[in-house]
Amino acid sequence: MGDFLEKCFKLKENKTSIKTEVLAGATTFVTMVYILIVNPNILSGPTGMPWGGLFTATAIMCILGTILMAVISKYPFALAPGMGLNAFFAYVVVSSMGGSWHTALLLLLLQGVGFVILASVKFREKIFEAIPKSMKLAIGVGIGLFIMHIGLQNAEFIIGNPATKVALGDMTSVPVVLFMLGVLLTGFLLARKIRGGLLLGILGTYLMGLICQLVGIYKPHVFGENGGIVETGHGFSLIPSGIVSLPPSLAEVNLLTNFDKVNFSDISVFTIISLMIILLIVDGMDTVGTAIGVSEKCEDFLDEKGDLPRKGKVLLADAITTGMGAMFGTSTVTTYIESAAGVQVGGRTGLVGFVVAILFAIAMFFSPIFFAIPAFATAPALVFVGLFMTTTVAKIMWNDAKGGDIDFTEALPAFLIIVLMPLTYSISNGIIFGVISFVALKLFTGRYKEISIVMYILAAFFIFKLVSPF
Repeated sequence: MGDFLEKCFKLKENKTSIKTEVLAGATTFVTMVYILIVNPNILSGPTGMPWGGLFTATAIMCILGTILMAVISKYPFALAPGMGLNAFFAYVVVSSMGGSWHTALLLLLLQGVGFVILASVKFREKIFEAIPKSMKLAIGVGIGLFIMHIGLQNAEFIIGNPATKVALGDMTSVPVVLFMLGVLLTGFLLARKIRGGLLLGILGTYLMGLICQLVGIYKPHVFGENGGIVETGHGFSLIPSGIVSLPPSLAEVNLLTNFDKVNFSDISVFTIISLMIILLIVDGMDTVGTAIGVSEKCEDFLDEKGDLPRKGKVLLADAITTGMGAMFGTSTVTTYIESAAGVQVGGRTGLVGFVVAILFAIAMFFSPIFFAIPAFATAPALVFVGLFMTTTVAKIMWNDAKGGDIDFTEALPAFLIIVLMPLTYSISNGIIFGVISFVALKLFTGRYKEISIVMYILAAFFIFKLVSPF
């Protein structure tokens, strides 16, 4: 077995061993397994997709996507439905498709096919490179704030208000108190640099909730014989219905079994194209940025220019899994920054990905435990994912090259992207107005040489979409 793995992954050439790769794979898995809880929670609420089917689809795509990345790119990168991309699918794509998640999944499938074509001719890389650095960074920050906003809402820490639109929730509510304790617990774990801090934070918050239910502080809903709620409590019961079971059926969310419900008749072609463009930008930024970010943890991965040599293969693997994810019934699959945890402990080859895939396959059979974990327990993880994504705000070029006055041609587009995403509840709106303002300001200030042809095309298309009656 050792000789076979050596031949497949060239362990000695990459200065690693089977033991190190297995440890790295286990470390990566522990840091990202929270997605099995968080992704179904994000997608099921606004879309109406069944939680059980989403759990299985999420696990399967973690397995298949990570194996594909290991085989195609040979890097120790793990894949899963992307944070931010799942929110974009749930809150923007589905609503744009008339509220039909079936139609939205078909759009993702078409996007995946297009991505494979673009990745094979390296056109996707060129589009990504044409977008200004400040805008790329701002998109990540804006998505981070959007994810945090969703987390705060899921925990009912913030609620809707007729006068101010947004207000604090009931700070004495048991789920809200548990959420706040969960944020503190997760923050402590991360501050102490404990591996799997997000997962342990979720489980710790859940256990506090379970104890509260057992002692009568947390009161679950009471259901009647017909399944309706006859007595409202704090939420659903936190006691699992079991421990081990077969994974829930994919048939509820699988695109093939729901293809008859797809309907593009009332959706404009401009809506479809604009969503495809934004998915291209966001997913491309997420994949390349994450891959390079993870690679910075290992000097051997990057070339003398600080670039990733097999970046095209990373994008190809990512593109294939996007289409596969839509077929199985989940949002866009992408490379995970948590892969850095495995790289830091010595992971260097695709063997790491196979270890991650095996562990996700095992986790699929513990769905009753995952199903019992409530939104207030996963919300702290969303807050910290948002925090991680917003830390790059300092890298945005707010001032001119000399570090003096504010460069409004760079700062305003970045600022609009960041604030419009959470305030308009739309990743699309942030990108659209960021692109338009960037091109307009550069053009009107005589700095048109700083505008790429791709940015001109995007700005023209987005303006037409905003004013078009179609």
